[in-house]
Amino acid sequence: MKITVVGAGAVGASCAEYIAIKNFASEVVLLDIKEGFAEGKAMDLMQTAPLNGFDTKITGVTNDYSKTAGSDICVITSGIPRKPGMTREELIGINAGIVKDVASSLVKYSPNTILIVVSNPMDTMAYLAHKTINLPKNKIIGMGGALDSARFKYRLAEALDCPLSDVDGLVIGGHSDTGMIPLTRLASRNSVPVTAFLSPERLEQVKEETKVGGATLTKLLGTSAWYAPGAAVSSLVQAIACDQKKMFPCSVLLEGEYGLKDICLGVPVILGKNGIEEIVEIELNDAEKTNMKESADAVRAVNALL
Repeated sequence: MKITVVGAGAVGASCAEYIAIKNFASEVVLLDIKEGFAEGKAMDLMQTAPLNGFDTKITGVTNDYSKTAGSDICVITSGIPRKPGMTREELIGINAGIVKDVASSLVKYSPNTILIVVSNPMDTMAYLAHKTINLPKNKIIGMGGALDSARFKYRLAEALDCPLSDVDGLVIGGHSDTGMIPLTRLASRNSVPVTAFLSPERLEQVKEETKVGGATLTKLLGTSAWYAPGAAVSSLVQAIACDQKKMFPCSVLLEGEYGLKDICLGVPVILGKNGIEEIVEIELNDAEKTNMKESADAVRAVNALL
């Protein structure tokens, strides 16, 4: 199993590290445009192998896509990260050109790959990938909801004062501060609805903290977060590589599901060896349907800037 990660910055390197540590891939190729940068990151990571006990080979390359040939899964993290006060949407002008070129270069050498898009604004970048390259819709996946749901679970566990392993929750909609839809109605602690433990006011606070989760970290760090995004990507990659049939919310091309067409938006999907094995349609209440439409409208507005 060969995995390529484009972009050796903080997110890409974290992604490569988590994939390697999980030990399900034979090789991870880390590619970057900066001379020697990916090679250095790969060498540093390989020197952790005897300490962390993994056998995955990590190879760094500078802008040579021929070294990515035959990749089963490719991850695009390249692009400029957010700075404090910057929205994901403000990145579109620069990142659209980068994602378009990277996706085309990857598919040239790995025509049967499964593509995971991380670059922001993620829903629009996933949509751009669909319009740019000739891959089936089940093989282009936007990573957003998996990260947003992890942040939702973190905030729920914080509010409940309980272990994170007790908590389950799902975030759908756009990967943006305004587009996310944390489904508090369906969140649970060991199958018991969280509404049994938390007041509507506290749940609303959890919801709002989740939606600005990325912006909160950007303000604290001075740039985008990387540990949780890298871990989220590695979980999607592992689910596909190991044919786990796990369910994650991902940004996928909708063709009538949830009443939406010609848009990439976060919804629950089953991930396996074919990429998206199934789009799961859950029953939304009227408020959630309204939120989903508003989220879609916001994503379409950004898509129109392409």
